[in-house]
Amino acid sequence: MRVDDPWYDATASGREDGQEAGVPGEVGPGRPGRPGRPDAVPRQRVHSAAEIYLEVQRSPAFQEVRGRYRRFVFPATLAFLLWYLAYVVAATAAPGLMARPVAGAVNVALIAGLGQFLSTFLLTWAYARHARLRRDRAALELRWDTQEMTRGVVRS
Repeated sequence: MRVDDPWYDATASGREDGQEAGVPGEVGPGRPGRPGRPDAVPRQRVHSAAEIYLEVQRSPAFQEVRGRYRRFVFPATLAFLLWYLAYVVAATAAPGLMARPVAGAVNVALIAGLGQFLSTFLLTWAYARHARLRRDRAALELRWDTQEMTRGVVRS
């Protein structure tokens, strides 16, 4: 019995080529006078999993998903790092500016420090929203296509 599960590993079950021992009507190795399976369908050359993944990586759909990711992540990372470095530089180079009171005991440094936390949460929210709206559906479709392509891969 052939199992059409991409995660099924026939060698782990002790069967080879997805066959079960003792299935009626099957001719298998080790039977007297019949060394092979003459009734078996000849296997065509199937691409290896590595070839399939390289093909998917070169596909326009994958490149589009990757491009969307990079167009968001690189500018967002750069902006956040510049904001962080500006805070650190201002804290060390301009202590008078950072010590300037804003309201009561709250000064510029405290506002900027809390702004670091706020910007981290905002960036996390923006990343999750961008992924959900612009990449997740296309990435999921690529995943299903890749699983379909690797379903027939013969493992040696």
